[in-house]
Amino acid sequence: MSKPAVDSQRWVAMLRGINVGTANRISMANLRNVFTELGFDNVETLLQSGNVIFDASTDRAKTAGAEVSGALSSRFDVKSAVLVLSGAQVRAIADANPLTEVADDDSRLAITFVDGDLPSIEVPDDDFLEPEVVRIGKSALYQWSPDGLSKSKLKPAFWKTLGPSATARNWRTVQKIVALLEAD
Repeated sequence: MSKPAVDSQRWVAMLRGINVGTANRISMANLRNVFTELGFDNVETLLQSGNVIFDASTDRAKTAGAEVSGALSSRFDVKSAVLVLSGAQVRAIADANPLTEVADDDSRLAITFVDGDLPSIEVPDDDFLEPEVVRIGKSALYQWSPDGLSKSKLKPAFWKTLGPSATARNWRTVQKIVALLEAD
């Protein structure tokens, strides 16, 4: 493990659509190696769904998503958008979750993270979505789906409005990411 740069901070990379079904398969060991070989420090992965915590300077982290995406494509034929957020951003988004009091199953409560601020979107009203609940944050969409996320009333066209790197994580995973960030 190399020594982080003086201006280094923790970052979270979330890869979209890897290890789902048979497409875009990559081991977490190979994913860690990609980050390390690209010069990122203190690389840790969480679960098989493409969550990577690493150290880098702000300037270096700005290019991480494109670099990692390119390396995965060329080395492993894995196509994935890579969203990179600072540890502070992830913590703030988690802390702002307005649905923690509503949800009673962490696997059915999700946060969709986006690159930058959430675009102006129109969410169907609560009556249409019921029993599902969706709330818009500044840079994330929060979703409680008591019938399961796969049964959401929000159609694929809705999700495309959030941008190509938008990616969701269930609340259990978000809490594990935050715990890893706080362990440092």
